[in-house]
Amino acid sequence: MTNKWSIRPHTENDLLNASTLAAEMRINPIIGLLLVQRGITTADAARKFFKPNLRNLHDPFLMPDMHKAVKRLNKALGNKEKILIYGDYDVDGTTAVSLVYKFLRPYSSLLDYYIPDRYDEGYGISFKGIDYAEENGFSLIIALDCGIKAMNKVDYANEKGIDFIICDHHMPDDELPAAVAVLDAKRADSEYPYEHLSGCGVGFKFMQAFAKSNDIPFSKLEPLLELTAVSIASDIVPITGENRILAYYGLQQLNINPSIGMKGIINVCGLSGKEINISDIVFKIGPRINASGRMMKGREAVDLLLARDVQVAREKSENINQYNEDRRDLDKRITDEANAIIDEIKDIENQKGIVVYNPGWHKGVIGIVASRLTEKYYRPSVVLTKSSELITGSARSIAGFDIYKAIESCRDLLENFGGHTYAAGLSLREENLEAFTNRFKQIADEEINSEQMTPQLDIDNIIDLKDINQRFMNELKMLDPLGPENEKPIFCTRNVHDYGTSKLVGKDSEHLKLEIIDSKNGGPIHGIAFGMHEHSSFIKEGKPFDICYSVEENTYNGNTTIQLMVKDIRPAEQ
Repeated sequence: MTNKWSIRPHTENDLLNASTLAAEMRINPIIGLLLVQRGITTADAARKFFKPNLRNLHDPFLMPDMHKAVKRLNKALGNKEKILIYGDYDVDGTTAVSLVYKFLRPYSSLLDYYIPDRYDEGYGISFKGIDYAEENGFSLIIALDCGIKAMNKVDYANEKGIDFIICDHHMPDDELPAAVAVLDAKRADSEYPYEHLSGCGVGFKFMQAFAKSNDIPFSKLEPLLELTAVSIASDIVPITGENRILAYYGLQQLNINPSIGMKGIINVCGLSGKEINISDIVFKIGPRINASGRMMKGREAVDLLLARDVQVAREKSENINQYNEDRRDLDKRITDEANAIIDEIKDIENQKGIVVYNPGWHKGVIGIVASRLTEKYYRPSVVLTKSSELITGSARSIAGFDIYKAIESCRDLLENFGGHTYAAGLSLREENLEAFTNRFKQIADEEINSEQMTPQLDIDNIIDLKDINQRFMNELKMLDPLGPENEKPIFCTRNVHDYGTSKLVGKDSEHLKLEIIDSKNGGPIHGIAFGMHEHSSFIKEGKPFDICYSVEENTYNGNTTIQLMVKDIRPAEQ
């Protein structure tokens, strides 16, 4: 699919601010401009950005209901009540449960945790989970990464004398559940300064408040920051503000002193001895934790994250690694089947939304399949399967189309739904499938313009190859951790040439290994263009071309070099 190249506009004032900032901070003006593009225009703000500080975390008691939540938890611990820590089966939910359980473990022997079965109970709080709490004498449930819409479930628990504290980060309805406390920075009445916390992040703020109320030093919380970093990266929340601080120190914990369970995952991912970054979590650590809930039981992921024994951690890590291998095979097969369905749609090029359904598809991977369809066709995609008596599904979106609002517009046809701007889940009765499909596609047709259906590469700046050196790389790394709303910088260089040594690589010669120069640099710089073999003959002819890319470090056989990760190539005359 052809990308639209969009170069960020720079005003004279931007360039002046960038130059002034670069001089004061003694950094490259290109880095100065990247900071200005992120709204950072003073040296003081730049220092805080480059070096996040745990002292700048917000007071957790600014969150609505936090005082109520801490009071109820203190009461439960004081009265030796049994407490059930309940969380969703994905990375955010399992890390949140692990964090709260780990922190409270020294203060109570009457704790347990509960992860619902994806296939038997579905997403969020279940009646079965509440029945389990009643049967086993739990009087308080702390719900993490779920519960914000569980009105009838909380009412059911209240009838049984079971209290709920809800810690969620999903969008609430106008009415909140009748829980003792509902912690969610997205509440309409919330004045909490940062609303983009992950579910695990909300759990962390709850424990921060509990620690503060009981004079427990903050240092006791710091080892748990590895879990907030994994949740922030995996749940694709903005890595700005408070999330940047939590992710920054969480990555330090992962790299310097990971827990026994996390070390087990790091080993099976092949990340031992490597500096772990956000991408490593997104593509290696997160999928393995997720695979437990997708393929088997999410509780096993929590068992691993809480492990205190190296051998237990090794065994459970190997288990989830195998689940991840099985998941890959399954999602490839289902993606192929979904593509085959779309191939049969005669006017697909005129449709701005995709809905595909197969009752036999594995529920655990349909979210991944929806992501793959959105990436391939660049349209919002809903992938549905049958689960018990209901059709259930996952939805993924493109830039500029709020898929949560689109699905909310179909709420009269749905049994349940929830999510974010770019990702959502839903369930409905079979008799409503056709009406839902038609309405969703109609909403997409009305709200999406043709330009939105072309993937856009947002280019931060046009630079020369001579600008790229080790000092530049070191300063670029000061932007870490990178992620949503602090994306990896993309650069463009125009009129580059093959040095004469570029070649095709890969099992099927599908990738292009570049060695290129421009008119202003001497020696060649290396780059890799995955899946771009079609440009090879043009490049080998010696014609000038433009590239856009990110700048990476590549370590091979103990040697680290700078490498361009090429995003797109086009002839210079374009």
